[in-house]
Amino acid sequence: MLGKKLVTAQKRGETRALCLGLGMVACSMMMYFFIGITIVPFYTNSVWTTETVCKVLKANIKDKVFCPKSEGSEDEEIFPYPCLQVWVNLTASGQEVMLYQTEDTLEKNPKCSYVPDKLENSKEVKARIETIASNFKKYQTFPCYYDPGGTQTNVILSRLYPSKGLLFAFLWPTLMFTGGCLIIVLVKISQYVSVLSAWQ
Repeated sequence: MLGKKLVTAQKRGETRALCLGLGMVACSMMMYFFIGITIVPFYTNSVWTTETVCKVLKANIKDKVFCPKSEGSEDEEIFPYPCLQVWVNLTASGQEVMLYQTEDTLEKNPKCSYVPDKLENSKEVKARIETIASNFKKYQTFPCYYDPGGTQTNVILSRLYPSKGLLFAFLWPTLMFTGGCLIIVLVKISQYVSVLSAWQ
């Protein structure tokens, strides 16, 4: 009687462990799919792939401009902010080009190098942009990214999804997938050993 209870408890434990492993594998596959349709397209579509050195030529703050309304947004989401324009000398080609913060900045407003997030206090936005401009004037040389194919003549300061970021995004689902597969393999080995012991 006690042996039957132990066998029943063992089978229940194996079933739960197997469900856990299958659940981890299923969740990791969903995470792979989510990353594949969100982050990977941004990474592959970015043409600013080559790193070089940029030297600041001028960093000017123009008059206030309005943040362009994105598709599907409300009118109150449009807000004015000082337009920072940073021109740099591209070391790779020696050209004078405009610098943008990321790929997204160029899409939001191609006239400005930096597009701030919406803030209630316009003084905070102005102070932040002035700080960024002073930092560019202080640190004249810094790494940047340009398009080696020549499709885009401008450069960006940092990529939204660099190679290290993409690898880090795939790290967690990979660990979860590996752990789930390991649990399933261990359960199958345990079941095989149990059947082999009973047969002997």
